[in-house]
This record gives sequence, structure tokens and C-alpha cells, in this order.
Amino acid sequence: MGDRDRAARQRALCVEDDGGVAVVFHRVDSDDGGGDEEEEEEEEEESGGDERAEARIQLQSDYADDAEGARGGGGGGEGGGGGRSSLCPPACCVAARAQKAAGDDAGKPKTCPGLGLFYALLSTVFFSIIAVLVKSIQGVHAIEISAIRCFFQMLFTLPLLIYHKTGFLGPRDKRVYLVLRGLIGSNAMILLFYAVQQMPLADATVIMFSNPVFTSLLAWIFLKERCTIWDCVFTVFTISGVLLIARPPFLFGEQRRGIEGNYGNHLKGTIAAFAGAIGAAFTFVVLRKMGKSVHYYLSVWYYAVIGFVECIIAVSVLGEWKIPYCGRDRWLLMLIAVLGIAGQTFLTKALQIEKAGPVALMRTLDVVLAFIFQFIFFNRAPTMWSLGGALCVVVSTSGVALQKWYSNSRKS
Repeated sequence: MGDRDRAARQRALCVEDDGGVAVVFHRVDSDDGGGDEEEEEEEEEESGGDERAEARIQLQSDYADDAEGARGGGGGGEGGGGGRSSLCPPACCVAARAQKAAGDDAGKPKTCPGLGLFYALLSTVFFSIIAVLVKSIQGVHAIEISAIRCFFQMLFTLPLLIYHKTGFLGPRDKRVYLVLRGLIGSNAMILLFYAVQQMPLADATVIMFSNPVFTSLLAWIFLKERCTIWDCVFTVFTISGVLLIARPPFLFGEQRRGIEGNYGNHLKGTIAAFAGAIGAAFTFVVLRKMGKSVHYYLSVWYYAVIGFVECIIAVSVLGEWKIPYCGRDRWLLMLIAVLGIAGQTFLTKALQIEKAGPVALMRTLDVVLAFIFQFIFFNRAPTMWSLGGALCVVVSTSGVALQKWYSNSRKS
């Protein structure tokens, strides 16, 4: 076929990334006429002066760096041979990255479907049991119960902070929010325990459960989040449900069937539960403001420390510090603390795995369990007023959850 003045030469460019994936690029140098034969070089050249020296390109994490590195390799070929330089298409880089991603995904444990909802169910059951235990303990003030819970919560949270190396104060720019979270959250807990002691268990739980509706309104005021007409409708439904449970005399007259004890205690319990729901809503707004930059256990630590100090001061001023009469109540107080930590942990895990909408819908079982436990442990059947109020609150909170779920699904 005659002598060939122009021969195609093939050089190998070895590309390696930190994950151990190696991609070999073959560069073909040719002039305008093009070459018909290719020569494959399999051995690395050790001579520094050999024009077939090995070129290495570091594979970068993004495609722009890949393309820039490829252009740099091609420019080296033009300078050496003066002809056309062609690299393999970017699909090689994509394939390498896909192979690495597949290896990373293979190492990650797959979550079981429905595991987040199961965690939410466990947290709901634990919180319902806590309300039953608070109702069962006699002769101990709600503030003292809160102090004991905060004390044991401090003991359980302390080693977790040391293990995760989060520190005890948190980021300097978030400490104000952490203090607010601890102060408002501990007050909401005290008000809930007081309401449970003063009124039927189911009624206190229903009113306290209305906090998601108020969270939407407070987020609109303080965080400038979007507020729709549905939020206003759900707020009206929630307040209607609270009125059905409270049954104020100026609306319902002297009809007081189903009220536990005297109406004065029932009214005080209603006000405490409603204020506790507002406090819980404020707590959620503060947590949203902090975002994910603060570790969860650090937030719980502030909640426990500030709540413990506050409860000790309040109990000392009121002179309500009492040791439980029997050993059973002492064990129940410790159990309240343990179940509180477990309930918060499972709720956090549920929100990490599952979307907030389904978790909020699962939390509606708290109201159902409250009516069941009230009938089983305290032999108190719910009235039609309580059932009507519970229906209004559950519809409102479920509507808020479904609305947020639908809105987030459309955005994603």
C-alpha cells in the first residue's frame, strides 16, 4: 500500500478519582487526511524525554471541571503533534460517576417502608401514656412533676451531648433562640400537666392538640410564611372545638354535665391547655427559625436545663414541694421522664424519615387514645360536647397537615 507519512498514534490518559474509579481516555492524533491504522500502547513510558509521555487528568466532582480537564488534555495534544486531538465523549465521566454513586448507595442501609410512620405511632403512644401517668399521680403539683421530668431528661441528654461533641452552649448566634425554645417549651409542658390534673384527660389533650393551627398563624406573623384562606377556616374550627369543650356559661348556660370536679377547675384547666397550645406553637416557630444548624439534643438540653431551674424556683415560691406518698408514684415520675425522652426521639426520627404531613396525621391518634384511656383507666365516658369539640380540632389539624403536604408535593 506504500509508505505512510501520517500514522495514527493512540495515547492513554489515566484518570483517577478519590473513590477508586479509574477511567482511561484514548486520544487519537491525526492530520487532516485522517489515519487508517491505530497502535495500542499498553506499557507506561518511564523515559522523561519520550514524546509519548503519560498525561494524567484529575477527575473532578462536577461536569464543568471534567470538561475543562478534557480541554486541557486536548490542548496538550495539539501542542505536541500539531494536529487534531479528540477525547472520548463526556459520557465516560458520567459513567464513572454513576458507578461511584451506585457503590455509595449500595453501602447505605435501605429504610423499611412505613418505618417513619411506625416511629410516629410510637411517639404518639408514649405521649398518651405520659398524660395518663400525670393524671394518676395524686398529691404532687404539676410544676413538681415537670421539674422531675426535666431533671431526668438532663441526665439522659448529657452523655448524648458528649458523644456527639455538640458542646453545651451551641452556636453564638443561635443562643437567644435556644433560650427562648427552653423557656417557652418548658412553660407549655407545665401548662399541659396542670390542665390534665384539672379537667378530663381527653378534653385537655384535644385542646393541647390544636397547636398546629396556631403554628401556621404564628409562622405567618413572625416568619412571613404564606397564610391562605384555609388557615383562617381551620383556626375558626379549632376555636369552635375549644368552646365546645370549655362550655362557657355565657354560651351554654348552666349545663355542666360531664365536667370533672367544679366548673372553676374545669375553666382553669381549659385556659391552661389553650395557653399551652399557644406556647407549643411558639416553640415550633422558634425551632423553624433556628433551622437545622443546631443539633436536636442541644435543643432538648436547653429545654431540660431551663425548665428544671424554672420549676425549682416556682415550686419553692409556691411552697408546693412534696415527696410522693408511695413508692409507686416515685417510679411513675421516673417513667414519665423516660417516656418523654423516648417520645421526642421517635418523633424526631419519624420527621427525618417521613414527610411532616403523614406524621402529623398519625399524631391525630393521640386524641383517639386519650378518649380510650380516659374510659379504661378513669371510667369516664365522653360527652357529646367533648366529642364534637374533638371532631372540630381533629378536622382542623388534619386539614393543616394535608394542606402542607399537598403544597410541598407540588413544589417538589
